[in-house]
Amino acid sequence: MKFAKSACIEPMYGELPFLERFQAAKDDGFEFVEFWSWTDKDLDAVKAAAEKAGIGISGFNGDADYSLIDPTHKDKYLDFLKRSVEAARKIGAKSVTIHSNALGDGGIVVNHYTELSDTVKLCSMYGALLECAKIAEGSGITMNLEPLNITTDHVGNYLSTTRMAAEMTRLIGSPMLKVLYDVYHMQLNEGSLCDNIRAYGDQFGHIHVADAPGRHEPGTGEINYARVFQALEDCGYTGRVGYELFPKTSTAEAVKTIMSY
Repeated sequence: MKFAKSACIEPMYGELPFLERFQAAKDDGFEFVEFWSWTDKDLDAVKAAAEKAGIGISGFNGDADYSLIDPTHKDKYLDFLKRSVEAARKIGAKSVTIHSNALGDGGIVVNHYTELSDTVKLCSMYGALLECAKIAEGSGITMNLEPLNITTDHVGNYLSTTRMAAEMTRLIGSPMLKVLYDVYHMQLNEGSLCDNIRAYGDQFGHIHVADAPGRHEPGTGEINYARVFQALEDCGYTGRVGYELFPKTSTAEAVKTIMSY
């Protein structure tokens, strides 16, 4: 099947001013766009640009300076998440992405929390995610919990495996709290992509695509995306696929490959 495609317009369409990227993505055949942060955006302008282009907004990051695994951050994390949800509702976004650790510029993990035990980290994350699920259910905005690679881009991030993320969302059992399965991140961390999709695909709320190594478009690295997409279809995934990648040469060339899937 052809999954609905979403362009991440932070790394893609970088040759254009931000607000012009909505129309460019629509013209290239994307049904949705997504981006990273919202606090540095003019939300009224974002909404207007999306509406003018006739393109949906898949989502953006819902957390910032606070961490799910830090018990002292819980209240501040949830307060910021509520603000993110209101931002999503304002612009008509479908979801927000959440992470275990606060991320700084360039995705650098702000605090590795080596002083905290696994027990504290897991229990803190579980307790906070219970509240995240309630916020999601009350607002209609899906929360997607994203494991990240710890080899290359996000050294020190706690949540690094599909299994941990999916078992956490399964335990909580909310239809509004799902896993963001980033194929690039998980290839770097654990491999066995199709096996993990088959095992945990029922928990996936969103997919991110980039090839590895390099984080460019499919076909530039080692991942067999034809098999990955087939595995997603086989496990019943019907959601959006977000192309969160840095074009190897140009956005135009990357789009040619993306639209072939």
